[in-house]
Amino acid sequence: MRMDLTVQQLRAVVEVADAGGFTTAAQRLHLAQSSLSRTVAEVERKVGVPLFERTTRRLVPTAAGVEFTRIAREVLASFDAGLRHFTGFLAGTRGHVRVATLPSLAAILLPPVIARYRRELPDVELSIEDCLSDEVLTRVRSGAVDLAVTVVGEPPGDLEVQPLAADECCCVFPPGHRFADAETLSWQQISGEPFIAFSPGSSIRPLVDHALAEAGVVPGRTIEARNIAAVAGLAAAGLGVSAIPGLVLPLVAFAGLRHRPLDGPRAERTIALVRDPSRPRPPAVAAFTEALLRARDRGDGLPDHARWLTRRGSGPAPRAARPASGSGRRNRPAST
Repeated sequence: MRMDLTVQQLRAVVEVADAGGFTTAAQRLHLAQSSLSRTVAEVERKVGVPLFERTTRRLVPTAAGVEFTRIAREVLASFDAGLRHFTGFLAGTRGHVRVATLPSLAAILLPPVIARYRRELPDVELSIEDCLSDEVLTRVRSGAVDLAVTVVGEPPGDLEVQPLAADECCCVFPPGHRFADAETLSWQQISGEPFIAFSPGSSIRPLVDHALAEAGVVPGRTIEARNIAAVAGLAAAGLGVSAIPGLVLPLVAFAGLRHRPLDGPRAERTIALVRDPSRPRPPAVAAFTEALLRARDRGDGLPDHARWLTRRGSGPAPRAARPASGSGRRNRPAST
């Protein structure tokens, strides 16, 4: 049996049940008593049974009325909660923000931004999906995520790109390596050195390959690894040096590696906020975007050899003091 009942009709029945009569219920609902009485009678006609027993003093719910009122309360509670959520969604205080990013950025760049965002908007759900670089933009284009924070080379013409930060490559090596006495290193000094390379698919691999090719350098025997923990462990075991961007350096602190910046040529990658401009941007997503841009403009602290970019992406933004060279926070190993 189909019953086409409105929310207003459900509220009328519940209010009459709570008030025990039409007069008080009509006052609470700001309705004429006759109008409320007709509404309840219409509900009873649709459900096919009396919902109230009418006495001289008050209305008493029938057994069917008790059950109907219980169900109506549940429906109204769910409806009201949904409307509150939708109101919050429109205001940006509720919703769900899905971000695709590289594991190293998920571990180092994003957590302070997310912590501040969560303090300001505690009811917004966040999903941080760490992927390899070739997967991130695919997820943006498919609509699986709302936006991405990732490394960009040539800007993808179909996506909106806002530069956030940049970091430069450093050479990492174990304590006692001959590089430890140098203040800086050049790519040419890596020529012939055993080398630990990131596997294809990493955002780091094309950056390093391009710098080596530009410098005309061919490393010695090379071992490839996909995971930053594996790269760090292999380098710590003395199996080769490696080249790692600044935002990844804190993740190799567990291995006790040393690092020096690499020049000639300087290899730097750009980290950007990426979204599909053809898709709607819910208010909570817009607020997360603003949180990232405010972090950039404030110049929140970043690790060594990483910096925020200005609004035009042409130079460093004002920033907090960074840890001393060679230091790094101890984080769990991650992929890149």
